[in-house]
Amino acid sequence: MDFAISDEQRMIYEYGKSLVKKFDRKYWVEKARQHAFPAEMYQQAADDGFVGLMVAEEYGGAGLGMLEMALLQEGLSNEGIPLLSLIVGATMSMSLISGHGTEEQKQQYLPGACKGENRFCFAVTEADAGTNTTNITSLTRSTKDKGRYTLNGRKTFITDAECAEYMLVVTRSTPLKDVQSKTDGFTIVMIDTKAKGIEVHPIDISIEVPEDKYMVFFDDVDIGPENIIGEVDQGFKILFESLNPERIIISAVCTGLGRYALGRAVEYANDRVVFDRPIGAYQALQHPLAKAKTDIELASLMMRKAAWLFDRGEACGTESNMAKYASSEAGIYAVDSALQCFGGNGFTKEYGIFDLYPIVRLFRTAPLNSEMVLNYIAEREMGLPRSY
Repeated sequence: MDFAISDEQRMIYEYGKSLVKKFDRKYWVEKARQHAFPAEMYQQAADDGFVGLMVAEEYGGAGLGMLEMALLQEGLSNEGIPLLSLIVGATMSMSLISGHGTEEQKQQYLPGACKGENRFCFAVTEADAGTNTTNITSLTRSTKDKGRYTLNGRKTFITDAECAEYMLVVTRSTPLKDVQSKTDGFTIVMIDTKAKGIEVHPIDISIEVPEDKYMVFFDDVDIGPENIIGEVDQGFKILFESLNPERIIISAVCTGLGRYALGRAVEYANDRVVFDRPIGAYQALQHPLAKAKTDIELASLMMRKAAWLFDRGEACGTESNMAKYASSEAGIYAVDSALQCFGGNGFTKEYGIFDLYPIVRLFRTAPLNSEMVLNYIAEREMGLPRSY
């Protein structure tokens, strides 16, 4: 593996420095407090060609890979502006359609998405299944009718479900009791979020981010061959092609926000004078910040390795999970260390340091909690007995 990045990749990584000249951290915070999608920022990123990084060039994208998308998100987060819609839309949804959609689906949906004209959300989680994805039971309880299906059930914690134009839904098209393997019988469908039979209800969460979460209800939603991504009953393999990128790009958010917090802390520690010297001169502050910096950079390396493996078509489940675990823990520690450096000022709206904490803390729990990540590593990488 070559640790150097190309000039093009460096440009992508540093795009955040350019974007904040027009849409800075203050803009993002205002949108987050209003729970309003940062449409102008997103459109600027689309106009500059960054939303479609992982989409093939013939459909309006850049034809690049996971590493470039991770570098983009990490660079944005370095500036304190995580564009979380890039996770469920540009990374999980658009790349999946680009890789597995029909020619008609690609032509219909991807060019507009690359231009920022429409967005996608991704619906997996169900209240009664949680992290046990194979136990999804509420969707596609229907009989075939000339190749069509009916979609019923509900999904929860779906990001951007009300504002996005299209939704990729992970469904069980064959009941669990009727399949040989529990990973059989899944189908991924793409539907218009305004289709008849769909209702979305906001979930009031305590974290201030622009992208809201929703409960989504499906009541006899018509599904035809034009809605199906890939093959009926073969959707689980496609799903896992999206879950590793999800972990990778979340890692990029955490390492980037960790760097942003540390940068703010170092600036403050050099300026704040107590007992006739800058507080940054005291080892009680230096050591936690230095440890946090080390943890962030180590996690970032694993994140880049996972993205590199993914782009080469190699197995990257272990690396993606390790990156997600290491990055979320490193991000939490970095923000916490920055808070301690700022003292009381860290908890004020003026300095905005505590605002970072709920976001990085979220990713210890979601979209896959750290306990399940460690279970995966213990079983798949180390050969320990399955614990659940």
